[in-house]
Amino acid sequence: MLIKYYGVRGSLPTPGKTTVKYGGNTTCISLEIDEYQLIVDGGSGLRILGNDLMKTVFSKGQGKAIFFWSHLHWDHIMGFPFFIPNFIPGNAFVHYGSEKVETILKRQQDGITFPVEFDKMPSQHTFKVLKPDSVIKLGKISITTAPLQHPGGGYAYKFMYQDKSLVIANDFEQPEQGLDPGLLKLCQGADILIHDAQYTNEEYSKGRKGWGHSTWQKAVELAKVSKIKKLHLFHHDQLHADSFLEQKILLPARKQFTRTYLAREGWKVKV
Repeated sequence: MLIKYYGVRGSLPTPGKTTVKYGGNTTCISLEIDEYQLIVDGGSGLRILGNDLMKTVFSKGQGKAIFFWSHLHWDHIMGFPFFIPNFIPGNAFVHYGSEKVETILKRQQDGITFPVEFDKMPSQHTFKVLKPDSVIKLGKISITTAPLQHPGGGYAYKFMYQDKSLVIANDFEQPEQGLDPGLLKLCQGADILIHDAQYTNEEYSKGRKGWGHSTWQKAVELAKVSKIKKLHLFHHDQLHADSFLEQKILLPARKQFTRTYLAREGWKVKV
């Protein structure tokens, strides 16, 4: 199981000298598991992933990939119209997510907001609607879902292959007291947990309650209780420079859970 981070930022892309180390592209994660190419979310980082895939069979129209959409806010879908494999005849994609995935992706390319309409792309697209606590089987891979608290709804995903497991839970708000029970169950003993950590407790308490994002403190709490092996803090706030992420989030988080890391663009991790 190989994780590749192509976008780790939340809300909107933030290119510039203060975000060079951890990256400014919005959410996109590539998973290579067994013979499958899986993609979690399609933020602006998806454009770069598409360029990499074009160095493979996707350039010949022989590529297949499966998207897992956590939710449909713009920072998680904005890269999709610029995903070059979409424009190569023969490439085929399956999309898992809410019942709105097909509608929203097509609306983003309706001819007014983007010059090439979705239905005029030569690639093939199939949509599969998820239900809470769905279980998906792809060969020897098992994917389990859990609903998350976020404006408009969202899903966490647990990917299991052989004896390894990865949980991705981004764009969601943990309850002020305790932890989300469904996510807690999903995370038990996972090798890696990728967790929304957009805010500090101080930021969260100053007008950000109800915005649908978590703090690094809640991520650490879940990591401890669920006994995961490694914690990747993810979905960095657009206002957080590299120095802030290291000094105000990573350092204090590691004091509580030593196996904590900041997700960064371009990082490759084997599970």
